[in-house]
Amino acid sequence: MSEKSWLTDFPQMARSDLLAIRKTLDGAYREFSRSYGDAIESFFDPLLQLLIGFEKLLLSAPWWLVILVMAGLAWATSRSWKLVAGVVISLLLIGYFGMWQDTMRTLSIITVCTLLSIGIGIPIGILMARSDRMQALVTPMLDVMQTMPAFVYLIPVVMLLGIGKVPGVIAVVIYAIPPVIRLTNLGIRLVDREVLEAATAYGANAWQRLVGVQLPLAMPNIMAGINQTIMMALAMVVIASMIGVKGLGQPVLKSITNQYFTLGLFNGLAIVALAIIFDRISQAYARRSQKHLSRSHGE
Repeated sequence: MSEKSWLTDFPQMARSDLLAIRKTLDGAYREFSRSYGDAIESFFDPLLQLLIGFEKLLLSAPWWLVILVMAGLAWATSRSWKLVAGVVISLLLIGYFGMWQDTMRTLSIITVCTLLSIGIGIPIGILMARSDRMQALVTPMLDVMQTMPAFVYLIPVVMLLGIGKVPGVIAVVIYAIPPVIRLTNLGIRLVDREVLEAATAYGANAWQRLVGVQLPLAMPNIMAGINQTIMMALAMVVIASMIGVKGLGQPVLKSITNQYFTLGLFNGLAIVALAIIFDRISQAYARRSQKHLSRSHGE
């Protein structure tokens, strides 16, 4: 074969090989979803019930009670009247402009996604901190998860579970979980070895060192990871609305398709308000925990 014909035929050969690979993978995934889709869907039924129950709770709760709880949470973490006033005014404006129900739906989704990310991410971060092999295994996965376009997460989830709340939550968790894993691992690895040696000298076992020394000292980093996870989850809300996740994302998507500037702007500002509230509360908690830790060490 001449060099010229090889250069001409190579792109066509590559395309045909790529097409064959794509057909094989697509067929295998369709077969997997047909065979195990129902079983996987039933596995996530408790998560669906949790989502529905929490959403109903927020929607049925009086608006003043929700605002009171949020204001109390802001005060408990920050002891700042400015933050409390900001939370109350933001939520009152959200209700005044008719976005209360969508905000409560978004709040329920974000809360569940954040709790899932914390419950899954912190143990993985702890395992990574305790094992270099585990870190070498998980880090490339986190790199892929953080660089993959957000829309791509929706494709396999929708093919497997269809459209609804659970696929949206799974997509949001996959997109938002890397920061809490990375920063938990980093925070534990940054704990001073001399402190750990002192704890061991006092007779602390591995579990006591983890719970009593490493996690408290790593808490600022862990809280920073949780903060970033919340921000990424809120950023994913609009994209998740494409697969039927109700909330503030759906009006934004509707405003894009129908060119409703004001609708998109107001709902976008509501998402920003939620992001700022969560950001300030989590940062205030991290600062207070760090001050408490420094004070206890000083004593």
